[in-house]
Amino acid sequence: MTLEGNTTMFTNLHIGLAALGAAIAVGMIGARASDVVGRNPGSSTKVLVQSILAIAFAEAIVFYTLFLVR
Repeated sequence: MTLEGNTTMFTNLHIGLAALGAAIAVGMIGARASDVVGRNPGSSTKVLVQSILAIAFAEAIVFYTLFLVR
């Protein structure tokens, strides 16, 4: 394998791992948010806002990886 081939392989690996991490984080955030709202329905608005922010930050990791690696 050439150096260029290795670089491409590791670039794709970094992007895939970042996407996997973001997907796991979004799933965990959603699970915890639904659990909290199930226990305390009155806090649904606050939990929704915090969940959306947390999901946006988790997804931003993938975009940072895409821009920095490419």
